[in-house]
Amino acid sequence: MAVTRMDNVGIVVDDIDTTVDFFQDLGLELAGRATIAGEWAGRVTGLGDQHVEIAMMRTPDGHSRLEISRFLNPPVIADHRNAPVNALGYLRIMFTVDDVDATVARLAKRGAQMVGEVVVYQDICRLCSIRGPGGLLIGLAQEPG
Repeated sequence: MAVTRMDNVGIVVDDIDTTVDFFQDLGLELAGRATIAGEWAGRVTGLGDQHVEIAMMRTPDGHSRLEISRFLNPPVIADHRNAPVNALGYLRIMFTVDDVDATVARLAKRGAQMVGEVVVYQDICRLCSIRGPGGLLIGLAQEPG
């Protein structure tokens, strides 16, 4: 049996409203919000009796989703927000955008900060990394054209 699709990427944040607004400015659409609580949810995650707010975002093409979670219980126990890109684990989300410069300028109004600089990779695309709300590491790519 093979994988049929990748459903979503999940991130944990401390300010879900600011993060949802940020990703809406990036161009993702809010698909829905919910609070998940109870022992049944903890059986899936191994966290016991959890209580978490989630917001599901989707890309405009409808193919990718981002699940944003804010844990109320149990509390967050680790913080990787300032880890460099070469740290172990899942640390970055990459999006293709129409215009890297305009996107960076728009997101800077929401507090995004450049990690390095915009570079051209082998005439294939323009790339940069930014830190978004709560220090989230986000990659942006612009294809030629």
